[in-house]
Amino acid sequence: MTGAARTRLCLVRHGETAWNAERRLQGHLDVPLNEVGAAQAEATAAILAAHRFAACYSSDLVRASQTAAAAARVLGLSPRHEPALRERHYGLFQGLTYDEARMHHPDEYARFEARDPEFVFPSGGESLSGFARRIGAALAGIAERHRGEAVLIVTHGGVLDIVHRLATGKTLAAPRDFVIPNAALNWIEFDGSAWHLVAWADRRHLEAARDELPNA
Repeated sequence: MTGAARTRLCLVRHGETAWNAERRLQGHLDVPLNEVGAAQAEATAAILAAHRFAACYSSDLVRASQTAAAAARVLGLSPRHEPALRERHYGLFQGLTYDEARMHHPDEYARFEARDPEFVFPSGGESLSGFARRIGAALAGIAERHRGEAVLIVTHGGVLDIVHRLATGKTLAAPRDFVIPNAALNWIEFDGSAWHLVAWADRRHLEAARDELPNA
């Protein structure tokens, strides 16, 4: 694939929710945007109006779909809701704050904090390695369907953690040394064989953006 035919993805973390502000793990639980998040979604939509995209994909969880709807309306697109773009399933941690999870499940939290790739959250959760495979396959599918095009994807903080590592070669177990703010723009490209990081965490359009995730 030539440089001109590279597939470019703009990935956006959903706007802020009340649970983001409380540092509460959402996972697959459906939590809507709060007032700040709704304003962030509109600001992101306004900045994205300067770009052209062949398609808009979104996680099917409401916080992502609300953020995508604002952008899609400005861009004249219909969002395609993809369950494969959901946040990691945090099992019994879902609904707890990080402090509560550490207090009530110290052994499990230690493995989570250490980024153990094979640790599976009890009660239906995912391992980090399994989550990474899901996200890698979802992005590969989108790139295959949109060769040489630009695509907007609205998703979640955990997904963007995987995306950055996919595009830079950073291992799953390495501590996170990059930010993942709500509603920021993150750009990667696929050259036909590998992903490449273009730009990360562009939040110039936002008054403020939260990164409440661990290992920030």
